[in-house]
Amino acid sequence: MATQILTMFAMLVGGLAFFLYGMNTMSSGLEQMAGGGLERTMKKVTSNDFLGFFLGAGITVAIQSSSAMTVMLVGLVNSGIVEFGNTFGMIMGSNVGTTLTAWILSLAGIGEGNFFMTLLQPMTFAPILAFVGIVLRMMSKSEKKHNLGIIFIGFAVLMYGMELMSDSMASVRTIPGFDKFLASLTSPIIALLVSTVFTGIIQSSAATIGIVQALALSGGITWQMAIPLVLGANIGTCVTALISSVGTNKNAKRVVVMHFFVNVFGSSLCMIIMYIMKAVGITLLNAEIDMVGVAIVHTMFNLITTIILFPIKKLVIKFCTKLVPDTEEKKHTAFLDERIFNNTPLAISECRRLSNEMAEHTRTAIMTSLELMDNYDEQKAQFVRDIETVTDKYEDKLGTYLVRLSSNNLSEDDSHAVSRMLHSLSDFERISDHALNLCGTALEIKEKNIVFSDDAKREIAVMMDALKEIMEITVASFINDDFEAASHVEPIEQVIDKLKDELKARHIDRLQKGECTVQMGFVFSDLLTNMERVSDHCSNIAVYTIQQNSSKLDTHKYLRKVRTAAVGNFVEEYSEYEKKYSLD
Repeated sequence: MATQILTMFAMLVGGLAFFLYGMNTMSSGLEQMAGGGLERTMKKVTSNDFLGFFLGAGITVAIQSSSAMTVMLVGLVNSGIVEFGNTFGMIMGSNVGTTLTAWILSLAGIGEGNFFMTLLQPMTFAPILAFVGIVLRMMSKSEKKHNLGIIFIGFAVLMYGMELMSDSMASVRTIPGFDKFLASLTSPIIALLVSTVFTGIIQSSAATIGIVQALALSGGITWQMAIPLVLGANIGTCVTALISSVGTNKNAKRVVVMHFFVNVFGSSLCMIIMYIMKAVGITLLNAEIDMVGVAIVHTMFNLITTIILFPIKKLVIKFCTKLVPDTEEKKHTAFLDERIFNNTPLAISECRRLSNEMAEHTRTAIMTSLELMDNYDEQKAQFVRDIETVTDKYEDKLGTYLVRLSSNNLSEDDSHAVSRMLHSLSDFERISDHALNLCGTALEIKEKNIVFSDDAKREIAVMMDALKEIMEITVASFINDDFEAASHVEPIEQVIDKLKDELKARHIDRLQKGECTVQMGFVFSDLLTNMERVSDHCSNIAVYTIQQNSSKLDTHKYLRKVRTAAVGNFVEEYSEYEKKYSLD
């Protein structure tokens, strides 16, 4: 008897392990195929509850986990990307979307004796999908086909786990004491608590529903037993999001509270309905349930909850807001949340958003610092200092995140995107440093009452105009991934280099003629040096944009080709910019 129990337990645990691993594998492949498109769309449509509902259902079908969907929402709200009030539709849609797994599994319990229906059973075509998946992984060079292979393999492993759990349940009825266990499940409250705790431990409602369906397939479990088990699975799945909310802000915690409230409210309502049905003597509750019946219970629970709560969305949001009241929180720059780290496409999409923000901050810092040369303003200077501090934080936090993210299973395009961002961050940070240096130069000009000659002012103005144009083109091409625009940067950079040399030569000439002082010379030289170095960093960033689809970024090699007119129309563009920024 002990051997039988041990074998049954090993099959159950092993089947659960295969089930969870298969679901995780399939989810990973689906995420990679979807890319960042679904997640970026999610941020755009969440303000519309109905669109949010369908998108939430769609994404949950794709990643096969309502818990993962909620964790993702917690991360997005915590980062300030999505508003708390806009998550309602997504949560309701996610709950409905997660029922698909139960319907897929229920195919295993139908069609016996019918050849065509047997072909539709997952365990019939799962081995074929596994074989196809292996072939795609081993022989195809296409990234999409690789991901499709992962999906097929994950599904096959998931179904094998389901089969193991079903086999373990088939023999469990012969074990002494099991009838007593089933009798305990006739108490709906006990069944609800058992299912809630079990799901909270394994953190997968789909796995719990799968076990309930395995019990149904083996026979002996009634509707009255199954309903509380399904309801408990929906409550227990909130534990994953609850754990993920530790250390988050109040709005992120409200997402978890809403998810928990929705499932508890729906479960309580369904339990009341079940007790009413029992009281009026509906015999269906005592009839045996099959796998399709379990899927129906799971779907009806989520649909009923959605239909009732959708019209009173504002009351639900208000209730959750009161449960997590407003508190004074220290304002800080929002950076990527750890809760979206494992969703690689979304994480890369948000890294790109923050990289673009950093680029815009840097452009603002340079433009503001140049304004200070003619009219120093302490408030503007402090603004530049603040931006420099922020860009330092961007480089530190975002750079660290990207380095860690690069160890994930990245597609070729995602790998190039991460590499490009990593290379560009330090250049943007250095540009902000030079903006700060320019502020220092402007302050020195004011404090020492330095007045440049009219010629010097005119020459500096020309170089500033060139610097403004190269900065605008660089940032715009970086944000828009514009290869064509980025190709215009290097000719301007070379013109700025030439301007620097010419301006220094003219300054020395004025110094020799006694038209300028040594003190002015130091300030003038610092000004030119910082502007020229900004253009150097712009050149680097532009090259990263141009070479973003290259497996290896080689800035120096590319620039040598450009300057020798081996690529592009460098000579023609250089001549045009040289005329545009002529000192004569």
